[in-house]
Amino acid sequence: TMPRRKPLKLSTPADIRRSIGRISNMILNGEIDAKRGNALLYACNSALNVIKTSEMQTKLDELEALVMEMER
Repeated sequence: TMPRRKPLKLSTPADIRRSIGRISNMILNGEIDAKRGNALLYACNSALNVIKTSEMQTKLDELEALVMEMER
């Protein structure tokens, strides 16, 4: 039988940090080749950038709302 597949969680920065560790260990242990590992690490970095951008947009929206309140 094939080994049970475990999905990578990429919902939070902590999930991504754990996934990067798992991927790195899989490459190191020869469980996946470096090309596949690099593709997965790229996906992790992309997901992290999306989270960061989303968080910054939320903060910007909050600051803009505060400035508008102060201008009234």
